[in-house]
Amino acid sequence: MKIIAVIPARYAATRFPGKLMQLLGHQTIIAHTYLNTVATGLFDEVLVATDSEIIENEIRGLGGKVFRSLQEHESGTDRIAEAIRDTDADVVINVQGDEPFVKKEALEVLCNVFKDASVQAGSLMHVLKEAEQINDPNCVKVVVNLAGNAMYFSRSTIPYRRDAGFAPVYYKHIGIYGYRKETLLRFTQMPPSLLEQSEKLEQLRLLENGINLRMGLTEPWSVSIDTPADLERAKTFLKE
Repeated sequence: MKIIAVIPARYAATRFPGKLMQLLGHQTIIAHTYLNTVATGLFDEVLVATDSEIIENEIRGLGGKVFRSLQEHESGTDRIAEAIRDTDADVVINVQGDEPFVKKEALEVLCNVFKDASVQAGSLMHVLKEAEQINDPNCVKVVVNLAGNAMYFSRSTIPYRRDAGFAPVYYKHIGIYGYRKETLLRFTQMPPSLLEQSEKLEQLRLLENGINLRMGLTEPWSVSIDTPADLERAKTFLKE
């Protein structure tokens, strides 16, 4: 089974334009993400898919492989689909460009779900314990069935705790995905679904179209960088 990692890297991010080229220690955010993904040793190939000459030059300067997008894209998933259309791969792992502290252990969990031939798509989750995060709509929750497949993702607190004497387990979704190549290409041809548009969660399109999403359980994730405040937290995390 040939597994490749693709890192979608858009320069003009809406909330934090140019964030991937911000310095984190002595390297840019995208350089950390790329090098740490390569260092896992899990992938037959690591590819950065970008719309930016600046990011392209950064990765090529590290000896990396880059796909320059020829089209405008609504999402990183669409950018990846363009990049891998003619690539020889069985499984494609989507590593977000703003995940500079990506861990081998977590990515290995995701790769391993594809040892089950029935799995068409996968993602990651970890147990939530802090009430603040459980109730935070920016913290996406997921509920799974006994087979480990996602039943629903929501910004709401799911499952709802009706009885005070019962303590459900809450899982936070980690936005790193894996797909069989043909599933990824099919997914990006589907129109946005109703639940997806309501929650603003792309993964719900898979569930609404009957594609199971196998969830791998991992340890709590480190700092993702969406805002300038996140970057300051990441700098502190790096020093520690």
